[in-house]
Amino acid sequence: MAKLMYRDAIRNTIFQEMQRDQRVVVLGEDVVGGMGTAGGPEAIGGIWSTSTGFYEAFGPDRVIDTPISESAIMGAAGGLALAGKRPVAEIMFADFIGVSMDQLWNQIAKFRYMFGGKSVCPVVIRMPCGAGYNAAAQHSQMIHQFVTNMPGLKVVMPVTPADACGLLRQAIRDDDPVVFLEHKFLYSMTGEVPDDPDFLVRFGHARLARAGEDVTIVATGMMVGYAETAADDLAQDGIGCDVIDLRTTSPLDEEAIFDSVEVTGRLVVVDEAPPRCSLATDISALVAQKAFASLKAPIEMVTAPHTPVPFARELESAYLPSPAKIAAAARKTLEYR
Repeated sequence: MAKLMYRDAIRNTIFQEMQRDQRVVVLGEDVVGGMGTAGGPEAIGGIWSTSTGFYEAFGPDRVIDTPISESAIMGAAGGLALAGKRPVAEIMFADFIGVSMDQLWNQIAKFRYMFGGKSVCPVVIRMPCGAGYNAAAQHSQMIHQFVTNMPGLKVVMPVTPADACGLLRQAIRDDDPVVFLEHKFLYSMTGEVPDDPDFLVRFGHARLARAGEDVTIVATGMMVGYAETAADDLAQDGIGCDVIDLRTTSPLDEEAIFDSVEVTGRLVVVDEAPPRCSLATDISALVAQKAFASLKAPIEMVTAPHTPVPFARELESAYLPSPAKIAAAARKTLEYR
């Protein structure tokens, strides 16, 4: 296994898939380095450095710098997929998904259904997301709750470099459209990544990041690391926590959640998005509906407040869920015996 940064695991996986399959193409804003560049020093592979060297290796027909138009990127990706390609499109900031909502929601997500299964739309839409960089309200949001609500889309939220590799390769080879959400705060995380060029992580299978029998903590994205920290702190006081990294929100591994709650009887759901109509409320409702008899305490949610993401460092820190808030919620469930 190689030890890679999260961003390098993404870059290497796309590169390998482009080598393996000539149908894979990459498009997005500055994925080369600038409109019309020949790949000079400015060609860092986008602002996240996840497509470095692609232009030199695969040329302008397969590595396409686009205008600053999310609707054009999304629409072109859908058209390329219908024409037999396997596009990997990058929306530089997930916050601007609204500009391309018709192309994603009314077209890409519905092609297979509306064509009676006679057509596939193998699109991967990569979207960096999330807060923690003091990038303010328009460049720090989570959008998984929106796309998870759209039938026809698969939604992936990798946390570790290994999962970023295995889930992205699965997404590129999948015949359905996949929204691939990469939390910006995770790009510099390092971890071991399998060398196998066919290493895949199947959708709909959660990862047990910590094991315990007292409280179940369910999280996604950057919140998984916070949940692990909280679980480690609680373990020092003899409180054992299952920490479930969902990996994908559509499909959702409901059984992993139910099986854990059946053992612990207590649930804390952590979500970086605001609480109204969120993944946290969805999971809470699922457990209340389908595993109510297993509960020993009310379900706790640790979420961002129902406000825009603040710019000021101190306010953003207060806005986000934290290990301390997660631990406090877990302790609260233990007040019910």
